[in-house]
Amino acid sequence: MALDHPTRLNSLGLPKPAAETRVVVAMSGGVDSSVVAAMLKDEGYDVVGVTLQLYDHGAALAKKGACCAGRDIHDARRVAETMGFPHYVLDYESMFREAVIDEFADAYLAGATPVPCIRCNERVKFRDLLATAKDLDADCMATGHYIRRAQGPGGSELHRAADPARDQSYFLFSTTREQLDYLRFPLGGLASKAETRALAAKYGLPVADKPDSQDICFVPNGNYAAVIEKLRPGAADPGEIVDLAGTVIGHHRGVIHYTIGQRRGLGVGGQADPLYVIRLDPATRRVTVGPKAALSTRTIPLREINWLGDAPFASAAEWPVLVRVRSTRPPRPALIRPLSATEAVVTLLDPEEGVSPGQACVFYAETGSRVLGGGWIWRG
Repeated sequence: MALDHPTRLNSLGLPKPAAETRVVVAMSGGVDSSVVAAMLKDEGYDVVGVTLQLYDHGAALAKKGACCAGRDIHDARRVAETMGFPHYVLDYESMFREAVIDEFADAYLAGATPVPCIRCNERVKFRDLLATAKDLDADCMATGHYIRRAQGPGGSELHRAADPARDQSYFLFSTTREQLDYLRFPLGGLASKAETRALAAKYGLPVADKPDSQDICFVPNGNYAAVIEKLRPGAADPGEIVDLAGTVIGHHRGVIHYTIGQRRGLGVGGQADPLYVIRLDPATRRVTVGPKAALSTRTIPLREINWLGDAPFASAAEWPVLVRVRSTRPPRPALIRPLSATEAVVTLLDPEEGVSPGQACVFYAETGSRVLGGGWIWRG
């Protein structure tokens, strides 16, 4: 009797030849996603490039290093022509505004410090674009993110990138298990960005030397306040700057110009010690400032939690993990105490400064590279 031989998996972990595997590649016009598309085409996959037009205002189109504007759509198209695969541009402007930009503006008005890149991944790229990829009969969708996906005993797992300097796990914590089953991240195992640029040069891509994108794509020159004032007229109403005792020590030109932990540009002179923004209260239009020590906290309330661990989140009284409270900070030891399937309180073993509502708190396994999800910081 003949024995059944297991089907050999291709490099994307799918049980069929590359030529019979359709991959939609999300192309921003930058070097990372361009290399992913070129690499997969070179391996023989049926590649379809898709670029999202997310916004279209003059300042953004003229800005270097912003993704998904006119110049970048042109660059993505040139890469597709160079490598010989089809490329489509989808108009997601209204969707992007509703799902990302409006919330960004409202969060700032509420005194929070939002991270719109996470919402864009969560609501636009990994929800709407992923659905479009399935409509195109793609077997999977690939992106240029520096993150790794692995198959574990409990299913698809998310892991930090091999290069800590490029790791984008903080911005991808809300990716669900179901999405992970369909997503692929070919660059996550590369040792450095230099490898990516070397591949771009190898494939003769016109974006090989293109600079990395900086800042938030729809915020020209990093001027958040100007964008918010345009979206929400009257948002920059002036108010008082007060100390921790509530004493008025100055005046400001709008709460939207300040973030938790800010030190420079407060406009409060004559103080013996440096002052930092401790709290923002949009309702009273007050900015509270104080010494750096007042920024320290060990307790962080979270909601909208996405849990990627194997056991149900609420099945344990607490989870010992490492957490990252800003994208630029290293993971620190903490305990998560679940309050429900989507809410929790995180207790840091050592206090952190400048923990701000609107930022993400991302969970990591105590050992190894696994990402266990995360949640959104709020006031509680």
